[in-house]
Amino acid sequence: MMATDQLTRTFAALADPTRRAILTTLRERGEASVTELATPFDLTPRAISKHISVLESAGLVSRGRDAQRRPSRLRVDPLVEVDAWLEDYRAVWEHRFTALEADLDADNTPTDDSEESS
Repeated sequence: MMATDQLTRTFAALADPTRRAILTTLRERGEASVTELATPFDLTPRAISKHISVLESAGLVSRGRDAQRRPSRLRVDPLVEVDAWLEDYRAVWEHRFTALEADLDADNTPTDDSEESS
């Protein structure tokens, strides 16, 4: 069996819109129980718990213990790794957008030919 690196686990966990929504909720609230996380979805707490387990396996969520509750909390370390990986691609796109902007500016600059035809 092939070992799965952290970046692959993170992207696999982020591929599901429900899991991304759970992360958004945790980012906004700080922590939440399975029941609290299930509220906006048409899913059972058991289904939400499975989503949380995937997020936990990817290192994106940690679970604590607070009396009877097991609140989930966002962990940002894997997202920092994603951001670092994306940085090279961000530089490529910034370069392309700069080149496109220069081309568009050049197209909008009047030329001597257009002034002579007036």
